[in-house]
Amino acid sequence: MIRYALLCDKGHEFDGWFSSSAAFDEQAAASEVGCPICGSVKVRKGLMAPNVSGTKKRGSINAPSEQVLAAQKMAAMMTALRKHVEENADYVGGDFAEVARRIHYEEEPPRGIYGEATLEEASALIEEGVEVAPLPGLTPRQTN
Repeated sequence: MIRYALLCDKGHEFDGWFSSSAAFDEQAAASEVGCPICGSVKVRKGLMAPNVSGTKKRGSINAPSEQVLAAQKMAAMMTALRKHVEENADYVGGDFAEVARRIHYEEEPPRGIYGEATLEEASALIEEGVEVAPLPGLTPRQTN
């Protein structure tokens, strides 16, 4: 396993573990490596000091723990979920609660949507039986 210091296009720094340098390159090219802070898939390797083991035993070289690997896998899954929603659903912005309600009551054709809602709006939708869920890692939509 190789540990890389990674940077997203928003300047967030984080670590990633890969089976090889080629594995990182392939996953990054396929937008499968996402920033756990903002979800950006525009990720590159950062500067790292080499890990020289000296007299340490070979098996004790900073291998990732099971918790680190599980967290990285979960972050990748959340990034993939966000990407899937953005590619397959309509962004309705701050009108999310209103549009979700119209779809639920069949005043509009059914379709996948995502956007923003306050906690109160989301709670009211749930009480009405409208199926909603927060999207982890979804950052506010850029309008530029």
